[in-house]
Amino acid sequence: MKKIFQWSYIAPAIAWVFYLVLPIGTGFVVNSLAVVALIAGVFSAVHHAEVVAHKVGEPYGTIILAVAVTLLEASIIVSLMLTGGVGADTYARDTLFAAVMLILNGILGISMFVGALKFKEQSFETKSVTIALVSLVSILVLTLVLPNFTTSIAGPSYSTPQLIAIGVCCLVIYGSFIFTQTIRHRKYFLAEVSGQEKDVTRSEALTSLGFLLVCLGVVIFLAKNLSPVIESGIIAAGLPTALVGVAIAAVILLPEGIAAIRAARRGQYQTSINLALGSALASIGLSIPTVVIVCTIMDLPLILGLGMKSMVLLVLSVFTVMLSLNKGQTNGLYAIVLLVNLMMYIFTIVFP
Repeated sequence: MKKIFQWSYIAPAIAWVFYLVLPIGTGFVVNSLAVVALIAGVFSAVHHAEVVAHKVGEPYGTIILAVAVTLLEASIIVSLMLTGGVGADTYARDTLFAAVMLILNGILGISMFVGALKFKEQSFETKSVTIALVSLVSILVLTLVLPNFTTSIAGPSYSTPQLIAIGVCCLVIYGSFIFTQTIRHRKYFLAEVSGQEKDVTRSEALTSLGFLLVCLGVVIFLAKNLSPVIESGIIAAGLPTALVGVAIAAVILLPEGIAAIRAARRGQYQTSINLALGSALASIGLSIPTVVIVCTIMDLPLILGLGMKSMVLLVLSVFTVMLSLNKGQTNGLYAIVLLVNLMMYIFTIVFP
């Protein structure tokens, strides 16, 4: 009974009350309380994700967090597309591209940098990286690059048959990756255990799983409600509205980002990789089929192809990650290069 009154259980409940009661966007104090509630929800989500991970073991713990975040992210993308408005046809593309750039350069880079400060180098299984990157590169090219070069219809879009085929391809690749990660070659994705983790009972794990979904839900919905506030602030500062998608994607990815950084501080960079690359794969592999279904049924326009500048940055990011992770050990220089890539991605949004 005492555990119900711990901060990790109280925080999401309070956050949901704030979301349901507070008129977000009506004033500085209200917006500040919403941000505090959002941050509390993020830290609570990370705590419950780690409890679940300790019980089910790797890589199942990281998969649960990645899939839960992605499903909620996909629901937000679909809801915003259904509301229409300017830019609705590119919302899925812009959000997923921002998420991939933040994951590859931000989450991997910061985790690597934090680990380098404490351990100088950390080891991981290169076979797990190869499996994840082969899957990720294929999905990224099929969804965000190939639409620019098809000729069935004009523009960086797919025709309906092509869109359905791409949705199926994403599901097949992601499903195959999950099978490989959890069954066929699970040993490649296992992180070293420090031996300091306390035992977690089944009831505690189930409770934390429930609260994890509660936390992620309030984080996503608070982020959605705060997006007009963020957009207004960005416009008032004279910055491009494209930064709104980056800001929202950053908030959505906070639980996974913090979990990955904490794993790196414990010397478990394999867990950081599982979280980052697994999240990138889930973001595309699950969100695109969801969007395809909605757009096909509702006959909504959908633009997936990236512009030339974005494709260059995507290729640079993927290529840098491949080189950084091909030796099985982290390095402080690799971390700095990844973070520079992230900085230039954001910089070229502000100064295109």
